[in-house]
Amino acid sequence: MEERVAVFIDGSNLYHALRANFNRYDLKFDDFIKKLCGTRRLFRAYYYNVLQDQSQRADAYRDQQEFFNALRETPYLEVRLGGMKLSQGVHVEKGIDVMLVTDLLQFAWTNCYDIALLVSGDADFAYALQAVKNLGKYVEVAYFESNVSKDIQEVADNKHLLDRNFFKGLWSHKRPSRRKIKRPSIGLGQSTTKPA
Repeated sequence: MEERVAVFIDGSNLYHALRANFNRYDLKFDDFIKKLCGTRRLFRAYYYNVLQDQSQRADAYRDQQEFFNALRETPYLEVRLGGMKLSQGVHVEKGIDVMLVTDLLQFAWTNCYDIALLVSGDADFAYALQAVKNLGKYVEVAYFESNVSKDIQEVADNKHLLDRNFFKGLWSHKRPSRRKIKRPSIGLGQSTTKPA
């Protein structure tokens, strides 16, 4: 019987890790998900993040909408959005982790998948992953070395290190070369103006 994989992406965790590790986030999600699944059958992928407040950060909201529209074009991927709340004068994400954990558990309970693959290194998910294992499912974690908890590594049946090698061929734009452009030098006593 073919193993069914459900991919759960902690969008904020992924975005910040891509930015911190590679200073880019132009990821081809379709190819990223395919690489994570390998030869196994994808049940569905879920991307969780917070919706930017348009009244607070109009540019960030517009950029995020373009990004979400592109994500929605990815086959078998659903975007799940939580909100922001003001807490002691600071905007904080609300409901994202609960949405992810609810889906993770519900789809395990209703036998929609055989393997849960979480893209996050956040320790907050460790107990939910253990509950999924207790239901007879396998658990895999895709993580960045700089952003992973010991708890989540210990609960995972299989791990995928998201490093530079993993992302080869998964970027949507070619990164510009970092070579310095050789400029003609102007020697002493030479003029930069043309003679009349």
